[in-house]
Amino acid sequence: MALDMKELESAAEGILFASGEPVHMDRICLALGLDRKTAEQVLQSLAGYYAFERRGVRLISMDDTWQMCSAPEYGDIIRKAFELRKPAKLSQSALEVLSIVAYYQPVTRAYVDQIRGVDSAYTVGLLLDRGFIEECGRLQEPGRPRLYRTTKHFLRSFHLSSLDALPPLPGMEEGGQMRLEDGETPEDRTN
Repeated sequence: MALDMKELESAAEGILFASGEPVHMDRICLALGLDRKTAEQVLQSLAGYYAFERRGVRLISMDDTWQMCSAPEYGDIIRKAFELRKPAKLSQSALEVLSIVAYYQPVTRAYVDQIRGVDSAYTVGLLLDRGFIEECGRLQEPGRPRLYRTTKHFLRSFHLSSLDALPPLPGMEEGGQMRLEDGETPEDRTN
């Protein structure tokens, strides 16, 4: 049975609503019996509808997944309905650490400390607790320090589709590479 565009959008909407979590594009294609390009068109059309009609939900894409979420402009009303407090804002130090991890990941806490010039143990712990960063392995050096990277929660919270959507840092070339003088290494910049 072939579905028309409206029925495909409704089926995709049902899948995403029922999941409540990001759904991988391959799973959507399989469930709808569509090739990747057509499924992408269906999801883009549905996302456009929500945005154009100023609905209370949005469809967001992160890496190779799609998720239904509430529209940010109704956040205060939604929080009030569930008697939720506003999420605590991140401190300046938390934003600094999060920025370092986002742009240079995977990183060790020592690397973050070196860039900031202060101990970041508390802040790294806070960001771990709030789900903005996660441990992603250990460095193959003496002591085997932990490596950290950002999470999908970070992408959702900052309305980013992927890390490529981060704005370029001053002093960075296109593609995220640091502009260095001849013979200079990135470590030279942090000393």
